[in-house]
Amino acid sequence: MLRLTGFADLAGRRVGVFGYGVEGHATARRLTGVAQSLVLVDDAPGIGPDVLMTSAGGLDALLSCDVVLKSPGIPRRRADVLNLEMHGVVVTSALNLWLHDVDRSRVVGITGTKGKSTTTALVTYFLHCLGEESLRLGNIGEPPYDPTLDTSSGWLVLEVSSFQCVDIDLAPRIVVVTSLGADHLDWHGSLETYLDDKLSLTRAAGDHETLVPDTATLRAVADRLGGELSFVPAEQTHLAASLGLLGAHSNSNVALALDATARLTNRPVEEVRSRVRDLAHLFEPLRGRLSLVASEGQGATTMRFVDDGLATSVLPAVAALEVFADEHVALIAGGFDRGVDYIPLAVALAGRAKPTVVLTMGDAGARIAEALLQLRPDIEQHAVTSMREAVALGRRWLTTGGVVLLSPGAPSFDRYRNWEERSDDFVAAVRESTK
Repeated sequence: MLRLTGFADLAGRRVGVFGYGVEGHATARRLTGVAQSLVLVDDAPGIGPDVLMTSAGGLDALLSCDVVLKSPGIPRRRADVLNLEMHGVVVTSALNLWLHDVDRSRVVGITGTKGKSTTTALVTYFLHCLGEESLRLGNIGEPPYDPTLDTSSGWLVLEVSSFQCVDIDLAPRIVVVTSLGADHLDWHGSLETYLDDKLSLTRAAGDHETLVPDTATLRAVADRLGGELSFVPAEQTHLAASLGLLGAHSNSNVALALDATARLTNRPVEEVRSRVRDLAHLFEPLRGRLSLVASEGQGATTMRFVDDGLATSVLPAVAALEVFADEHVALIAGGFDRGVDYIPLAVALAGRAKPTVVLTMGDAGARIAEALLQLRPDIEQHAVTSMREAVALGRRWLTTGGVVLLSPGAPSFDRYRNWEERSDDFVAAVRESTK
């Protein structure tokens, strides 16, 4: 079978682009003038005049290709993908080919169930604090293989999802795993497969260092971690708070970012920490990651509205609840149900000492509500049909102050295009309610 070592190996070949979203468009641009011919296919109808629908001739067209570059959203073990390989079609990703082409010594790849977006932003910022050129790429930024993007110089800080890890066979110089929990089980098929897929980036070929938090969870899977492995203790100097980051988990993200930056630039961690501390006030935390939208009142009756819309899985939602452990909370949770275990979120809610109300949305919300009911039937719950209803109910419930927290613990696809649209809806509802 054809062994690909970069985009140049696609010269003169018929290449399929399977999935024509942001990554698919960037892939097609990268292949212009390289591939002999392109076949564009997407599951959704009406994407464009040159894009075939998967179920209406698209699969047959892909079977005629030498190579298919699959977008991350299409499950790696889906029957039609496996069928392509059974018929001799090579299936890989544009990101994998890019890693074969790029100078890997300039790349740090960051993955994890939660914290990867924040840690990607932190490494990029820490490098800037040192006067180093760096680009934030991948899920949080832009596809690095897009020819409209100049990646010819500087450090390349790449956020890698579990969807992308499984197609990568060559590792960046440094691989960071921020955390490990359960997520995307509908895509991966099982928790065990998800964990294996997520950690496969650490086991990819090529000399590389692997940095993980020094936690019991990561130590328990040490035998599944590749590369030159280092367990990194959480930060103890309150640097996370100086950067405007909330929660104990932020101390781990900051520690990983400091260590990765120090290794990339061959500088002592203390030197990196000192420079970052000087410039910490200029860092802008990610939108949708425990972002304060509005605050009203004062003292003990202060009500805050916090957007944690990036918490599309259980682990970050649990972490968000820990941040507000000493406050009354109206939690807006739920969305699209992708089959994960919501018991850990129910346990976290059941264990709260402060008054809490749970406002649930979608099929995932129904499952969260059911799990919580079994543990703490006394905790008030309401199923809501809109974000405005959720915000209004939370506002009325918090009569003595507290936090209206959007931390859904589930994807948004049941009623929104993406997490950003859901967060925008939350922000709009908050602003309407605080006029």
